Amino acid sequence: MAHGDHGNGHGKDGHHHGDGHGHGHGEGHGHGHSDSDIDWSAMAPHLEAQAELFAPLNERAVAWLGKRQTAPGLIVDAGSGPGVISCLFAETFPGARVVAVDGAAPLLERARARAARLGVADRFSTLTGELPDALADLDYPVDLLWASRSLHHLGDQRAALAAFARHLAPGGTLALMEGGLSARFLPRDLGIGRPGLQARLDALHEERFAEMRATLPGAVHEAEDWQAPLTAAGLKPTGTRSFLLDLPAPAPDRARAYVAQTLGRLREGFADQLDTTDRATLDRLLDPEDPAGVHRRPDVFLLEAQTVHTATRTLEP
Repeated sequence: MAHGDHGNGHGKDGHHHGDGHGHGHGEGHGHGHSDSDIDWSAMAPHLEAQAELFAPLNERAVAWLGKRQTAPGLIVDAGSGPGVISCLFAETFPGARVVAVDGAAPLLERARARAARLGVADRFSTLTGELPDALADLDYPVDLLWASRSLHHLGDQRAALAAFARHLAPGGTLALMEGGLSARFLPRDLGIGRPGLQARLDALHEERFAEMRATLPGAVHEAEDWQAPLTAAGLKPTGTRSFLLDLPAPAPDRARAYVAQTLGRLREGFADQLDTTDRATLDRLLDPEDPAGVHRRPDVFLLEAQTVHTATRTLEP
């Protein structure tokens, strides 16, 4: 079974705020930084907390896959980060072996420790390497390959999907989490500043995402009609479903912390592109002592949708 360290990869527990499409949450390669710019040991607790916050959404997505997938022998989480979802797969499919694949060794250390705490370490292993090449070190074909917000960090997404498909067992499933709806956590009119702050931040985010995609090594433009490249990879699309995270106001403290971290990164990343009013509004929102700030205001919520696309490798004669 796969294990060890083999280079660098992409994907941090499937969640990427600031660079991920589907926007919303997680960490990763945001705001133009490369993996080498990030201290993954320091980031790991933050990434774990974010993935745990989105546990209700991920649990529903994995349960949906479980109803559509015969008992898999080998599950691979391609872009696993600290392994929160990888371990969820291990718990959901007690007969399966799970391999968490990521490019950051410190995150995979967290994944192995998590598997040990949950009592699934005997069928849990890790593989450190750059996607999709790291998958070549797998010993067996994959019955279920989960790629959550990792594909869009690869320059040639169509080629990456073809590589994913080659590692599937006959009848195996590729589950691709890409797209959805941007996170919302504040009302349109905050009572301070100009209404529509989140919409303006979204517009800046879309431009930044396009810049990130264009500057990836070997970048190839790909329309986000995922059924087309999945079909081109020799797979049969089998379904698409979106899953909702709905934490209504007043949001719990861990959701408020997530919102504050998200807004802080946006404030830092887009400071030069925001007007004076929006910068001042963000500063108030981020002030833990301000009653209008996200730490204290009663109307903070968290609402986000993420979409999973599935496709299978047809049974060979």
